[in-house]
Amino acid sequence: MDLHLRGKRVLITGASKGIGAAVAGELAATGTIVAVGYGGDETGARATVAAVEAAGGRAHAVQCDVADAKSVDTACRDIESACGPITVLVNNAGVTADGLVVRMKDEQWQRVIDTNLSGAFHTIRRCAPAMMKARYGRIVNVSSASGHLGAPGQANYAAAKAGLVGLSRSVARELATRGVTCNVVAPGPIDTAMTDEMPPSWSEQLKAQVPVGRFGTTAEVAAVVAFLCSPAAGYVTGALVPVDGGLGMGH
Repeated sequence: MDLHLRGKRVLITGASKGIGAAVAGELAATGTIVAVGYGGDETGARATVAAVEAAGGRAHAVQCDVADAKSVDTACRDIESACGPITVLVNNAGVTADGLVVRMKDEQWQRVIDTNLSGAFHTIRRCAPAMMKARYGRIVNVSSASGHLGAPGQANYAAAKAGLVGLSRSVARELATRGVTCNVVAPGPIDTAMTDEMPPSWSEQLKAQVPVGRFGTTAEVAAVVAFLCSPAAGYVTGALVPVDGGLGMGH
């Protein structure tokens, strides 16, 4: 499928590794100009840029602490100056600070909410006016199956990821008449550095819960995100699209 994204300017947050890096590669391959957003991992962001450029795409790294609205504004100004207005936004930045709810500190709760949920609000608020003016915009928020299934030890993470659904659907309703869509992708267990570090017994137990019997790949998530960013998905908005091997079916 030709996704017809050539020349579009894309900001992907949390793109220094994993799903974000895969999305950067997928979208760059369609002809977009990709801003690789990163919080603290500059080395990873530079590696993502290098991979995109080696494949013939255009990308540059931009530091962006999504929990800080001023940092978001500075990053967007940098992108606009270098490339032009942002018309595609992928909110992938996220952190974890796990702990049982009865022991979770306020700082653990707030850090995850500020980055995983408020961070998406900050970038959407900043980027939406240019999309509305262009009468074209695509916003994809990366949630998680745990947002609707829950996850022991991750009340903060699950709450933030669930909150992205309400945020996305409100934004979808507000911006629909301006040609701007807003959707959610909810990955299940994905092969990343984090899953590689799991003890084998945990890994096998988790795979057993997935109907297809395996972890997903970052490329499989990136392919869905790329579609939702394209003109071909113009009649898809406010949707929650699972990429979880059937783990969360029925929710």
